[in-house]
Amino acid sequence: MRMSKLLLALLAGAAFTTTATTVSAQDGALGKIKNSGTITIGHRDASIPFSYYDDKQQPIGYAMDLCLKIADAVKAELKLPKLDVKYQLVTSANRIPLMANGTIDLECGSTTNNVARQKEVGFTITHFLTANRYVSKKSSNIKSIEDLKGKTVVSTSGTTNIKQLTDLNLAKNMGINIIPANGHPEAFQMVETGRAVAFVMDDILLYTLVASSRTPGDYVISNDALSLPEPYGIMMRRDDPAFKKVVDNAMRAVYKSGEINRIYEKWFVKPVPPKDINYNVPMSQQFKNLVANPTDSGDPADYK
Repeated sequence: MRMSKLLLALLAGAAFTTTATTVSAQDGALGKIKNSGTITIGHRDASIPFSYYDDKQQPIGYAMDLCLKIADAVKAELKLPKLDVKYQLVTSANRIPLMANGTIDLECGSTTNNVARQKEVGFTITHFLTANRYVSKKSSNIKSIEDLKGKTVVSTSGTTNIKQLTDLNLAKNMGINIIPANGHPEAFQMVETGRAVAFVMDDILLYTLVASSRTPGDYVISNDALSLPEPYGIMMRRDDPAFKKVVDNAMRAVYKSGEINRIYEKWFVKPVPPKDINYNVPMSQQFKNLVANPTDSGDPADYK
């Protein structure tokens, strides 16, 4: 009799555990956020002007503004009187693992949304379009991709850019010596100091790095692109349709209301902190088309 009671207790415990796990899985990010009263935003330290530190070491930027709009929408959806926003610094190398293991709820930076990454994480509606180009010193006289043959070229570790550069190098047997850098500033510094002849990266990030340098006139950004238009997206965990719906609706609302124009101008056509540099990157026609017809596609061909 005692054994039967023990067995029943064990079975009941197992059933409770299974139910609790199922409920937790169904709740997803919304359940986690509601229970904790906190949403955790992953950010970068130097992806200017998308996500970076100001002079007070506070995370700011274009993507950060969009993520705060999403946080407001989540707060309203969950009917919370208060929602604390916590920030977690991430890098190119650890942003996907930290998203997958639940450390962060949103990743707000300059992360490319592509089909390969969609197997690991989810993305909301695209918030920027860029292309993979390279920056070099004018004195290096690099006129085309072919001029990179046999040269030392740097790109940032953990990015799609370094993969595209590696693929190009192998496909055309160019003999490029590819150096992975720990971050965008380090990579640009390698070009600045002559340790690399070029830095391959998203063109918008190259524009901001050049504009912020001591001698902007010394550099040139290639007309040649190593890629089709690349969509940036705010990352979230995969297979969480309830959370994705709230996030996507928040982005659509920003686009439909026209508020995206104000946010874009704030970061790309006006002086930005902490150095009040104006990057003078007006909204492209491709991005205007995206605002009119939002999508979370990871296929570059959808943005041509």
